[in-house]
Amino acid sequence: MDIDQLAKTIRACKKCKLSLTRRNAVPGEGNPHSDVMIIGEAPGATEDETGRPFVGSAGKLLDQLLKRIGLDRDKVYITNLVKCRPPNNRDPDEEEITACSPYLDLQIALIKPKVIVTLGNHSTSYILGKIGVKDVKISRVRGRFYDWRDLNVLVFPTYHPAAALYNPRLKRVLEEDFDTLGRRISSKRVTIDSFFDKNGLGNKEQEGNSNSSK
Repeated sequence: MDIDQLAKTIRACKKCKLSLTRRNAVPGEGNPHSDVMIIGEAPGATEDETGRPFVGSAGKLLDQLLKRIGLDRDKVYITNLVKCRPPNNRDPDEEEITACSPYLDLQIALIKPKVIVTLGNHSTSYILGKIGVKDVKISRVRGRFYDWRDLNVLVFPTYHPAAALYNPRLKRVLEEDFDTLGRRISSKRVTIDSFFDKNGLGNKEQEGNSNSSK
């Protein structure tokens, strides 16, 4: 199965009750060969209408944050933990996450990213849970790199851009976190060229360190 076949499967999915209320499932979009994968929570109203991730107000802020560090959305792969919009933009529940998360697991396996940026509590809890980080609270784990050694992936959690729309103070926090991400990408340890040709990012820089780093 490739990423396009998986997207077709997601669009036809009936595994949970969200299939009864959605307009469009939202598999994800971007460069399926990218080393950078961005994972949000669930689609909102605009995403449900268009079938595309992060195209509403939160998406515009995400675009700004990416441009801030020299990236465009077509150079990364953007998706969500849950692929269908929960009614009234509520948080996804455990049943929905359990039903939908295998699709995300397959996307990660197909894309093979080197860095996963998780946006918000739910996507962060799901991904960090896979590397043994428990009791995740986004305010405590944001802005740090966590080493998913089994897949040779760095996980970088931060707030969801939608949070900054309700709390403008968080926009500056998001900018600081993306600056941290950008510095890691452009550092001598990980040049932008090696970062994107999948040859320059491994676990060596983390040897002797804890499970996370700035």
